[in-house]
Amino acid sequence: MRSPWIVGVSGASGTPYARAVLGALLDAGESVDLVVSRAARLTLLDETGATVRDGHWKDDVAQWLGRDLGDLAYWPAQDLAAGPSSGSYPAKGMAIVPASTAACAGIAIGLSKDLLQRAAEVSLKERRRTVVVPRETPVTRRRGSGPAGQPRLLRLRRAGDRRPAGGLRGGQGAGRSRRTP
Repeated sequence: MRSPWIVGVSGASGTPYARAVLGALLDAGESVDLVVSRAARLTLLDETGATVRDGHWKDDVAQWLGRDLGDLAYWPAQDLAAGPSSGSYPAKGMAIVPASTAACAGIAIGLSKDLLQRAAEVSLKERRRTVVVPRETPVTRRRGSGPAGQPRLLRLRRAGDRRPAGGLRGGQGAGRSRRTP
């Protein structure tokens, strides 16, 4: 049974990072499901001149990556009923690269405005390996100082925490809550 890595490309600057991750996964013989947000299409066009059109995605993505696509599938970002939107869809994990502040904030608060955010929420909920590569810096520390300042990134980090909420399992420190960085 096919069990792909889901790669989400958001609208942040840094599409060469997405290209590198996609190339590395395909070079390693991994199956990949690709989701490109609406904002990412604009950034990709601006940074590289490449387009990704739903009806021509195979040609467009092959041209952007400069290679054969191997076992790569594409899901339109507006398709909230697509496979990766469900926890029953078999996936190894997800990488959001680059991750815009808006994407990080949307994932952290459970917005599910598009397939990229929904798939990331499902990946976290199912405790799958999830890599988020925030692109914008500096990261602000005050609450309310931006859509994905440090408090939102920490909330996103805690969403994927695999430790029990009550503290350590048995033994020392059991019952005490523990904050994660």
